[in-house]
Amino acid sequence: MKIAIPVEKGKLFPHFGHCPAFALIDIDEKTKKITGQTEIQAPPHEPGLLPPWLAKKGVNLIMAGGIGARACDLFMQNDITVISGVPMDTPEALVLAYLAGTLKTGANSCDH
Repeated sequence: MKIAIPVEKGKLFPHFGHCPAFALIDIDEKTKKITGQTEIQAPPHEPGLLPPWLAKKGVNLIMAGGIGARACDLFMQNDITVISGVPMDTPEALVLAYLAGTLKTGANSCDH
């Protein structure tokens, strides 16, 4: 499984579509361990671009603080699950909380 998290300066970036980079984290679902992590620059903002772009990179799950409803629909069309309302923390901490079943989410901070 591969998880994408929008980041800036080592922590979750609150607005998914305008993030400067993504942490791509590979996990082993059986052992519940992180098996790899890379950070890649995000492409320039363009509506509808990120779902197929991240799908081509093998992403199965998105974690976001705020993400628009249309983006969520497009990710679902690309077989990518979206978790919104994720708190600002390091990608590693967020993924480990997700794997442990303790990830606490709040309201989606995006209003479009």
